[in-house]
Amino acid sequence: MEYLIYCDESSNRGKLFSNFYGGALVRSTHLKEIEERLEEFKAENNMNGEVKWTKVTAPYLEKYIGLMDVFFDLLVEDKIKMRVMFQQNAVSDKITRTFSKEEHAETYFKLYYQFIKHIFGLRYSNQTEEEIYVRLFFDQFPDKKEKIDNFKGFIHKLQYSQEFQDANLSIRYNDIVEVTSHDHIILQCADIITGAMFFRLNKLHLEKDPVTNRRGKRTIAKEKLYKHIHKRICETRANFNIGASTGIDHDVFNRWKSPYRHWLFTPSEISSDFKKILN
Repeated sequence: MEYLIYCDESSNRGKLFSNFYGGALVRSTHLKEIEERLEEFKAENNMNGEVKWTKVTAPYLEKYIGLMDVFFDLLVEDKIKMRVMFQQNAVSDKITRTFSKEEHAETYFKLYYQFIKHIFGLRYSNQTEEEIYVRLFFDQFPDKKEKIDNFKGFIHKLQYSQEFQDANLSIRYNDIVEVTSHDHIILQCADIITGAMFFRLNKLHLEKDPVTNRRGKRTIAKEKLYKHIHKRICETRANFNIGASTGIDHDVFNRWKSPYRHWLFTPSEISSDFKKILN
């Protein structure tokens, strides 16, 4: 058994929220079926090439809605888990003001480390004696090789943490890889969902053309796609609040069991682990 985690992020700064990280987790036993169902829909609907949030337009809206339906059907069937992490600007700005210049430059990878360590509730995922390997697929990093290698080293060492050892999880260094999203349909779907959350939380659906004072067709199409995605999310948890951390309903194992979760990353959750990484 392997867990395959496809990771996407947005380094763009929004007006209200920034540092968006999205991830989709699948078990190796479901991978073939997931890829076949998603790729089959793309082929049947002539969605040639890579799909992503920035490419959503009015003529392709229904096709993107259909693709998201396939993805969320798989999610409801417990064959995919989707997670999104982000920060409120007022909070992240307050934190980064306490960083040195060197520490600030490492924020991107520090947040990614937190995302991998906590977002899927991996520590609660395996109650058996079976060893499970975690494989990580990252969209290509916008940084130098030295920093990337250091980051991979920290991720690799997660397997020696108490949480990972208790869950009998292992990470092979060669299973921490950068990939081209064009070649991975699951990563492309994660990009669409993460992009939709960035779009709505930063109120980009309200933007108007300065000349016409009207919303553009692409903006309207993206809002419709976001609304459909949110509707599907609410099937997993009624009245889902996209701007807050998803509750666990008095059961920590829901950090793993929930098909879809958000994490609004806050200062109290940063301090201890950030210091460990820096030291």
